[in-house]
Amino acid sequence: MAQSALIESKDGAGHGPASLDSVLGFHIRLAHGAVYRHFTETFATLGLTQKQVSTLWLVAEMPGIAQSELGNRLRMDRATAMSIVSRMQERDYLWRERCPSDGRKQLLHLTDAGKKALEEAKACIKEHERWLKSRFTSDEVKKLVEMLARIHE
Repeated sequence: MAQSALIESKDGAGHGPASLDSVLGFHIRLAHGAVYRHFTETFATLGLTQKQVSTLWLVAEMPGIAQSELGNRLRMDRATAMSIVSRMQERDYLWRERCPSDGRKQLLHLTDAGKKALEEAKACIKEHERWLKSRFTSDEVKKLVEMLARIHE
């Protein structure tokens, strides 16, 4: 892999990476692609996406969470959150109720089928995490999580 060389100007200030191999975002994108492919393969039999699994998990952890809050916590826009919740409801994985104090809000709850799907998903996540973490030492995993959090928080 190429070193992180910068193209130097006459005043010594770097203009940017001299090679694609030195672009951090490029490596993050490649890593994301590898993780996503493995996730998709691991979850193929369940027919669930990452966002759908995250939705089930968050609703299980926070029964009665408002659909708008779910979208905020999972960093999804309103339309995406509504679409995912609708799909999960069609599959009988969750149900909605109107908030008694604010009729505009939809509160979310898992059905028994949703709880079962989440348990199956957690088994797949365990396999997926084992695959991912096998590439690092436990100290590296901890440090990687800390570094990635600095990007997404």
